[in-house]
Amino acid sequence: MSRLNRENAFSLIEPQINAQGIHVWPFDPAFPLDVRFYRWDKHHHIRMNRHDYFEIFYLQAGELVCRIQDREQRMRSGDLAVINSTQYHTIQLPEKPKTSRQVRAAALYFLPELLHASDASGDNLEYLTPFLMQDAGFPHIIKSSTGIPAQVFDEIKRIHKAMPALSTRTRLTIKTYLKMILILLINHYADCEGTVQTFSRKQRAIEQLAPLFDFLETNYKEPVSVARAAALLHLSESHFMRLFKQVTGQSFVRYLNHFRVAKAERLLATTELSVAEVSQAVGFCDQSYFGLVFRSLVHITPLQYKRQYSAR
Repeated sequence: MSRLNRENAFSLIEPQINAQGIHVWPFDPAFPLDVRFYRWDKHHHIRMNRHDYFEIFYLQAGELVCRIQDREQRMRSGDLAVINSTQYHTIQLPEKPKTSRQVRAAALYFLPELLHASDASGDNLEYLTPFLMQDAGFPHIIKSSTGIPAQVFDEIKRIHKAMPALSTRTRLTIKTYLKMILILLINHYADCEGTVQTFSRKQRAIEQLAPLFDFLETNYKEPVSVARAAALLHLSESHFMRLFKQVTGQSFVRYLNHFRVAKAERLLATTELSVAEVSQAVGFCDQSYFGLVFRSLVHITPLQYKRQYSAR
């Protein structure tokens, strides 16, 4: 595993996150499952996002902080995170790591229909229970001390070795390894009290915000107040703020700032625009405020960022 060509997590994931905060993964439509191996760098933080696929994330070395909605939990070597498609989350380096080890991780992504699309009986849906029952108190992190993460990682390595899934036999093999992982998770979460209805409720709440996310994709350069966002969804401001925090784990203003800063990072690194021009281009009317927000999220100034990354 040490000889794997690891990808930079920020460079691969962040550009694929849209205004809805959805990370869109380029699956093979015939077999929507993938395994990736990542590394992290200290100046880049992936913003809060969700995805249509289910994710099993294994930390091989180092430390990371996993934030899901408004909860944060530190991950250490050997820990595992289990994340469904409705949870806004991010996994990033801690501000004060307790170890200098390079962060290495593996991620297994798959669309749920991989298992249940051709299952008329519905039995395969039971394999997805650990993902469908994820309520606000769900324990997403499985500690290495349980022994479960190491067993799951063994199966992830078997899946990676078997890929690409070009034949019927290979696809059957990979599905079998995936089901072995899911059985491990089902047994681990046997005492959790969440229900599959939790997943449906969260999906409906996400769908309610869809018109706003569509609006932001093309109008983030304009002033977008809480009042305007609430009016777009035909909600009172108080109801809108509660709903937005419930769905994304962030306030609307913080979400919008993260989105605009992500756009700014790309412009600073890939264009000749000045910091002032970038500030205007992403919707910050005040360059000083842009600098404060940027530094609070990226931990260096926009000018330092441009000097460090624009030549790459």
